[in-house]
Amino acid sequence: MISQMPRSAITKMQVSILIVIILVGVGVGLYAYRLSSSPPSRTNLIVSTTTSLYETGFLDELKVKFETKYPTYNVSFISQGTGLAIQTAMRGDADMILVHDPARELQFLKGGYGVNRKIVAYNFFVIVGPAEDPAGISGKSPSEALKLIRSAGLNGTTEWVSRGDDSGTHSKEKSLWKAIGFDTKQLRAEPWYLEAGSGMTATLKLANEKRGYTLTDIGSYLMNFNNHNIDLVKLVESGKSMLNVYSVIADNPDNANMTKANFEGSMLFIKYLVSSEAQDLFANFGVSQYSLSLFQPYLKLVESQSDPQLVQWIQELAFFEGSECPPQYRYQADDLYSLQAPVQVFLVSCTSVMERKIAYWTQSLKA
Repeated sequence: MISQMPRSAITKMQVSILIVIILVGVGVGLYAYRLSSSPPSRTNLIVSTTTSLYETGFLDELKVKFETKYPTYNVSFISQGTGLAIQTAMRGDADMILVHDPARELQFLKGGYGVNRKIVAYNFFVIVGPAEDPAGISGKSPSEALKLIRSAGLNGTTEWVSRGDDSGTHSKEKSLWKAIGFDTKQLRAEPWYLEAGSGMTATLKLANEKRGYTLTDIGSYLMNFNNHNIDLVKLVESGKSMLNVYSVIADNPDNANMTKANFEGSMLFIKYLVSSEAQDLFANFGVSQYSLSLFQPYLKLVESQSDPQLVQWIQELAFFEGSECPPQYRYQADDLYSLQAPVQVFLVSCTSVMERKIAYWTQSLKA
């Protein structure tokens, strides 16, 4: 039939078929290009954390740096007091925690909720108050300062504003009062002792309004002072009892409440926090604006051994059984703890292991 058609008709048919083939090819090519050029789906990682890291703006920079390095991840932070931050993870509503309350962190590990704890940074708490300092605490030790504040409070000349929100800062405050024989539950009944029940910025603003005193981490104080939210001044600072240590812990994938937790993403985030890049981020954050790093990098301190006493303070406050994370709370993370530890920590760890072995052998012989 085709052979009987005129040559011109055959040529037109061939051209038409060729055009159709070209158009189909172009369409398929464009579709493939769109598929290849569309951004890959991103994996969500939820970090339950404390207000001081959030309110200072540090977490914004951390998010940008991490997502730039790992573009397939989207990091979201839930900022609240440490107590609530830990409860959020325990419910399975976060993949990991980044907090500053060693006692509660140990409970989180012991309860089977967390694994692979790493200390990442530190700074110090300070007691701030009005420049006129009605209680006369400037330059005193934390214990002396609190005693003077209470005496002045009972005389009606000043007030104390507590976070009162079960945060890491609130826990530190309660421990300072306890060290001088006072229970905050009893102090609540005294009119000079106020509770903000809120984050650090709101607490500082209330203390400023009342012309009273409060306990704050140095980062939150500097941020609020420089932003002219407050005019309170630092009156008591530094010292072992004022140390503030930040740690990160991944959810335990073996916990029934945490089967949906992003363990792989959590471990990637933890390893990033202990990397040189992230440790430099801690070291440099705030320097240009405040001439002071708001959060000091812990690993750089350990590696340099520039301040052995400070390393010892951190160990005494935030180590458990001679380690930042005892072996029984580690999960598929041997490489995470391969960093060289200070000699004294290594010796304590070895001693603990040997003592457990000796106890086991003794029990075996008795059996």
